[in-house]
Amino acid sequence: MGGSWIWLATLTLALFAAASFAEDDVVVLTEANFDKEVGQDRGALVEFYAPWCGHCKKLAPEYEKLGSSFKKAKSVLIAKVDCDDQKSLCSKYGVQGYPTLQWFPKGSLEPKKYEGPRTAEALVEFVNNEGGTNVKIATVPSSVVILTPENFEQVVHDSNKDVLVEFYAPWCGHCKMLAPIYETLANVYKLDEDVVIANLDADKYKDLAEKFGVTGYPTLKFFPKTNKAGEDYDGGRDLDAFAGIVANIDSLVKELISAANDERKAVLSKIEEEVEILEGSSVRYGKVYLKAAKSYIDKGSEYAKKEIERLQRMLDKSISPAKADEFVIKKNILSTFFLCMNFTYFLNHKFILLDNYYIINTSFTYYLVLKFSLINLIDFFFNCIKMDLKNY
Repeated sequence: MGGSWIWLATLTLALFAAASFAEDDVVVLTEANFDKEVGQDRGALVEFYAPWCGHCKKLAPEYEKLGSSFKKAKSVLIAKVDCDDQKSLCSKYGVQGYPTLQWFPKGSLEPKKYEGPRTAEALVEFVNNEGGTNVKIATVPSSVVILTPENFEQVVHDSNKDVLVEFYAPWCGHCKMLAPIYETLANVYKLDEDVVIANLDADKYKDLAEKFGVTGYPTLKFFPKTNKAGEDYDGGRDLDAFAGIVANIDSLVKELISAANDERKAVLSKIEEEVEILEGSSVRYGKVYLKAAKSYIDKGSEYAKKEIERLQRMLDKSISPAKADEFVIKKNILSTFFLCMNFTYFLNHKFILLDNYYIINTSFTYYLVLKFSLINLIDFFFNCIKMDLKNY
């Protein structure tokens, strides 16, 4: 994809665990607030989930619809608990698999397990029956542009816009898992006039999908302003893998980190020059890169780690989707600083393969690298190797 605004990273930025986007309509529960929110003057449906769980990801868009539907119902709470983060709380309520849905009646902390279908329609019916409400399913507006044969040419081949297209099938399980992430991505870019996040029902419009070589679902193709023939997107499918990275400046960050102290100002000048010529949505990201580069020089190598941890603490709170998007983009950009600075730790510490995860043991913490091969990991860190070879 070259210098386009989406960086097809060989290493998914899920190294820092995909941010848990706290929807305003679904309350995030922890040990600190569980008893204050549940078992009080309203009934509560609580989803106990794990961020890595495929069934949980599939449920996510349905559960978000449920939360939106009951947003104004004062007698019902729709909530969720991250069992990776709140292990003791989940153990307390007998959670053994994910997702587990439990109904807590008004004034009670004795739950009733939900065993029905995991669709918004079935969940709404269940909550209505248990909570004595009569709520209808809310229609959640989408920021994803829906493509058809009639508007495909006009939208995708617009030379003034960068367009990302998901070719999906309504029955596809992986597509359903991607749906909430793709919607959040569309929300990130909805104010950027030169960026379009779109999708096409490839099952319904098979001829159009076949024209672009689509043979499986979901297939993501990027149509930048400079190449309307389309480019395959083969990177990660979490939000972190999409948003905020500018390839040219990312390369300069690696150069900055590998540079000697007396060479860093010269590299910083290069970054400033690149930021000045950015256009469209990249301008916003360039400013974050520049600020991070200056802070790295002024505050030292620990800056990126501490700032990423601070942003993650903010993301763990119930904040607005717009603010969450802003923090994720900043965290993504800071990831380049952090990963390159800690290549030495990658070399010095063992890592093991567990199921589909690489667990890299660094001096700071354990990071999960989702479904990435060792070769891809080495390819990424090779970009940072200049700095660390000086230490051997």
